[in-house]
Amino acid sequence: MTLYSKIIGTGSYLPEQRVTNQELAEQLAAKGIETSDEWITSRSGIAARHYAAPEQVSSDLAVHAAQRALEMAQLQPDDIDLIIVASSTPDFFGSFPSTACIVQRKLGMTNTSAAVDVQAVCSGFVYALASADSFIKSGMHKNVLVIGSEVFSRILNFEDRTTCVLFGDGAGAVVLSASEEPGVLACKLHADGRHSDILSVPGNVAGGAVAGSAFLYMDGQAVFKLAVTVLEKVAHEALNAAGMTSSQIDWLIPHQANIRIMNGTAKKLGMSPEKMVVTVDQHGNTSAASIPLALDTAVRDGRVKKGDVVLMEGVGGGFTWGAVLARM
Repeated sequence: MTLYSKIIGTGSYLPEQRVTNQELAEQLAAKGIETSDEWITSRSGIAARHYAAPEQVSSDLAVHAAQRALEMAQLQPDDIDLIIVASSTPDFFGSFPSTACIVQRKLGMTNTSAAVDVQAVCSGFVYALASADSFIKSGMHKNVLVIGSEVFSRILNFEDRTTCVLFGDGAGAVVLSASEEPGVLACKLHADGRHSDILSVPGNVAGGAVAGSAFLYMDGQAVFKLAVTVLEKVAHEALNAAGMTSSQIDWLIPHQANIRIMNGTAKKLGMSPEKMVVTVDQHGNTSAASIPLALDTAVRDGRVKKGDVVLMEGVGGGFTWGAVLARM
């Protein structure tokens, strides 16, 4: 029997604190930084974002999203035999113990299932989902919890209006399970380290202190130019691998970074904007959490239905990018 992997549950979580553009502009004005709702919206499509409470870390957000995905999948935590967490903002310096292991503990799991983090920045969820698909198709694992969780507000320089207005916090999760019918239809992943300097947090820990900068840095124009190009290419690669065309996609769920990048990708694929799930206006850029957040939103409001074909694609620092084509 041929083994396939299928998404059987989705979940998401947004921290309670919601900050509108106007509220953020007022906070920045107190520091002498000028911006406005119109300036932010016209450049990004973002109207609001959520920030984690001071005591919340990535694993806390991840657990909330995971519990909702497990509930939809009608599974218990110990039914999961692999956890993959995609995050650029892990719970600990040095990234260990992994956020996945902390999530395992907080879910109360006792089955010693495997747990691992994946770091591909905004492409992290796509990388994690493709990895989970391979583990299931190999027969090594049966039920995989795939999570994207971020607290990007912790690495933002609130004196740099070109970046601090763009990002938010949140988590999204899916349960991917072994199936006799096709679910994940194709996965394509790429990276090009030659562009590692255009989006990064250029610091490290040395001698117990931060050497360099612990704030996010982004060359917005360079990222925009590269993102539009690679997202179109990887979408066609995934479609070709599945023997499909863009006309067969029911929903495009791109990384929610910038509405202009998203609209540009949809246009190049010949897709109507109405067929693209958009949450960037209310969530901001939540990095690895953005795709599963958008997917769960569309599943729960009834847009994405059983049998629909969805194309999920992301691009992020590294430079990394990838796409997963799946039938729900």
